[in-house]
Amino acid sequence: MPVFYGTKVNSPLMLGTAGYPSPKILADAFRASKAGIATVSLRREAGGGQDFWNLIRDLGIRVLPNTAGCHSVREVVTTAHMAREVFDTPWIKLEVIGHADSLQPDPFALVEAAQILTAEGFQVFPYCTEDLILCERLVEAGCEVLMPWGAPIGSGRGLNNPYGLRALRAHFPDVPLVVDAGIGLPSHAAAAMEMGYDAILLNTAVAKSGDPAAMARAMSLAIEAGRAAHLADPMEARDMAAPSTPLIGRAFL
Repeated sequence: MPVFYGTKVNSPLMLGTAGYPSPKILADAFRASKAGIATVSLRREAGGGQDFWNLIRDLGIRVLPNTAGCHSVREVVTTAHMAREVFDTPWIKLEVIGHADSLQPDPFALVEAAQILTAEGFQVFPYCTEDLILCERLVEAGCEVLMPWGAPIGSGRGLNNPYGLRALRAHFPDVPLVVDAGIGLPSHAAAAMEMGYDAILLNTAVAKSGDPAAMARAMSLAIEAGRAAHLADPMEARDMAAPSTPLIGRAFL
């Protein structure tokens, strides 16, 4: 199970709370997923009021507040402080959107905000790209977790850059890595876990499916299978065929 900032989480699935058709469907999806963490934006909590917060509490799950929708360092820092007061946790998922269409994070603002928040006692989970230099700077800024995207938020495209994600895993063998955003199918989640990633954060693929509870369970099973496959030390891919049947015992005519 993943360990974030010294806290062991009971599942590598992290599930978002936005976009569900109803509170009941949200609750059913979380129970089916057995997720270890719920991500919640301050804006989402404010919009849902006390009833929404009571629902999250009743799930008995660890909360990771985020700065979703923020476009500047100042906005991020203000939102993070408000979230710490509301959710009573030093954890913060750091999002600083830099591009309106792709929702790609702003790398310069991301590092600056991470430095400020870490210095102010936050335990930062940065939503970033798979860029090695950016991730080096985030670790230097005090981030003990990295959350590279698989693909743009809500796109469902899966892992757009498998090479980059593998390189990131190899470059940071001791840093917890979470694929965050772009997961659309259980097979996408399994592929990331097979690479050795520690957890998957997703939202839209479950919330916008025809049956969120069923999709949540499918994602959970896929993540479990992917993790088990990684631990089993899978075979290497080959360019040529290799016979699986031995020559011993073969009939010679």
